Amino acid sequence: MSSKKKPMRFRFGLSKKLLLSILLLTALICAVSTFIGYYQYEHTIRKLYNDHGYQIGDVILANIDHDQVAKYTQTWTEDEHYAEISDFIRSVAENTNVAWIYMVTVNEDHTIRYVFDSTGTPLGSLDPIGGYFDEVWDSYTQGTRPKSYLIRKSPKYGYLSSSLLPVKDSQGKTVALLLVDVFMPVIISTLNSYIFNMILASLGVLAIFSAVYWFILRRNAVKPLVRIRDNVTEFAQNETVTTTSLEGIRTRDEIQELSESITHMESDIRNYIENIRVITADKERIGTELNVATQIQADMLPRIFPPFPDRKELDIYATMNPAKEVGGDFYDFFFVDDNHLCMVMADVSGKGVPAALFMVIAKTLIKNRALLGESPTQILSSVNSQLCDGNEAEMFVTVWIGILDLSTGKGLAANAGHEHPVIRRAGGQYELVVYRHSPVVAVMDGIRFREHEFEMHPGDSLFVYTDGVPEATDARDELFGTDRMLAAMNRDPDADPETLLGNVRQAIDAFVGEAPQFDDITMLGMRYHGPASGQEKPQPQESAESSE
Repeated sequence: MSSKKKPMRFRFGLSKKLLLSILLLTALICAVSTFIGYYQYEHTIRKLYNDHGYQIGDVILANIDHDQVAKYTQTWTEDEHYAEISDFIRSVAENTNVAWIYMVTVNEDHTIRYVFDSTGTPLGSLDPIGGYFDEVWDSYTQGTRPKSYLIRKSPKYGYLSSSLLPVKDSQGKTVALLLVDVFMPVIISTLNSYIFNMILASLGVLAIFSAVYWFILRRNAVKPLVRIRDNVTEFAQNETVTTTSLEGIRTRDEIQELSESITHMESDIRNYIENIRVITADKERIGTELNVATQIQADMLPRIFPPFPDRKELDIYATMNPAKEVGGDFYDFFFVDDNHLCMVMADVSGKGVPAALFMVIAKTLIKNRALLGESPTQILSSVNSQLCDGNEAEMFVTVWIGILDLSTGKGLAANAGHEHPVIRRAGGQYELVVYRHSPVVAVMDGIRFREHEFEMHPGDSLFVYTDGVPEATDARDELFGTDRMLAAMNRDPDADPETLLGNVRQAIDAFVGEAPQFDDITMLGMRYHGPASGQEKPQPQESAESSE
């Protein structure tokens, strides 16, 4: 028992995805803006503090005697001016809220030697941190400006930003470095305060923006899409339901166009389904009628075998396989009187219902004229005249008709544009009987048809057929042909008519393979056993001349 597949339920739907994307976008914008702001603000703060240190250094350099400083770097001995300069530097440090102000020289062993220090370091004291100042010292002693600010993180003095200026004597020689240090924690605390305020402001603004954006997005996108989904789901479950839930979508964008397209599509699908129902009903009705027509056509043809169980003079069998539900081929055989058997093989132009209707008329007319005792040419002439009358469809029929006297084996036959018959003499092979045909029936009124005599002896067989046999086509568009037909018959020439027709059909099917059948296939086989026992066969008379 099959169960209807339930629609998939999404645990993480479109609304949640959009909301999550907005939150992630908000966090990303906040992080990026904070990082950019932090970078710019940090650079600005550092430069500001560093420039402030340079301003302090410029003030100090403007108020001290540079040659005295040069002298101290040579003698490393204090005098009466040293205390004045030292007190001045200390007072500047106290009034400007910097970490340290000091003056040093840089030695080749990467140590520094103090000249002045706002914290009271003695003149000439050494400190092993000179490596921080090598690049600056080399730049100033060579007459160039350092490329960057000096930021250093010393285990002894902490995280510092230093502003360095050269102390030059009256000769322009750099004799010392003046350093104004600012603690970096002051800068870091300022940056942290900025970052905190920046994050709060960004989150506040972005939260308001996200809320407004989510409201607009939900109203103009999410809800309409959900309505479209529900509408399509409802329509898929029951396509006959008329849904109007999409009529209120007025977003004036692609979503509205989508909803209108879906509405039109659903309307078209309903109309299409209704049309399919009508067409299916008509097709079923036509199919039923064609089945009835097929049965009627089959009932019109002799299909009970053996057809004359009391007549030992002959054995006869016939088949008709239409290419469509009904066909235009037909065969017939019946007794005109006690001794004369009429055999008919015909093929109406075209296929399907029109050919079948024309076939019914032709078959009825031929049998009616034959039962009046007329000869084959008289039958064809009369039928031709009647079929030409009002034949606006311009259909025609090819006919082979033969009337055989079972008491003598003699017969008359006429061929109106039909295939050549096949004869097998007792103990021989099946061969085509080729002769000149008359025109087809129902093409032109007043046509004269040819007639010829034939004679069958006990053990002889006759085979007539429509063009569906030699013109059976395989997948390569190659025809079955009369040679293959004769070969199939002569594989078992002594076979009875039913077996004979089965052998031919088997050969056709093997040749055609999977290719479709394009034409009706109709065959009739008859074996003549001779007059009934006790019935004397009349003496042969002089053959009648063929008449036209």
